[in-house]
Amino acid sequence: MATSVAVPVQSTESDLDRAGSEEEPRNNDTEEENTQQPGPTTGPQNRLAKLPLSRIKALMKADPDVSLASQESVFIIAKATELFVEMIAKDALVYAQQGKRKTLQRKDLDNAIEAIDEFAFLEGTLDN
Repeated sequence: MATSVAVPVQSTESDLDRAGSEEEPRNNDTEEENTQQPGPTTGPQNRLAKLPLSRIKALMKADPDVSLASQESVFIIAKATELFVEMIAKDALVYAQQGKRKTLQRKDLDNAIEAIDEFAFLEGTLDN
């Protein structure tokens, strides 16, 4: 009789890029997934939020209407900010590439803001 052993296969980052995204199992142990264990693997690449949460919280508390900010709300604001910056940077990159440049310039952001309706609320904010 032959016995078979199931060995979990871990996908590498390149596998995820080719496949699109890896489907995560759905369970209620979200606390376990979000906690980081101290050790050699903990580093900037493993952080859930890339922006400093303490500064985000300080900016939130600078608003006179905000008296308390929970860690969850600070994290959500930080994540939303990261996604927004990524989106506008990618859209501005298109204009930089049209100008055969690799570096984003202010005019690229201006062009992205003018061309994309989602950024209409930013019109005039970069003016001096």
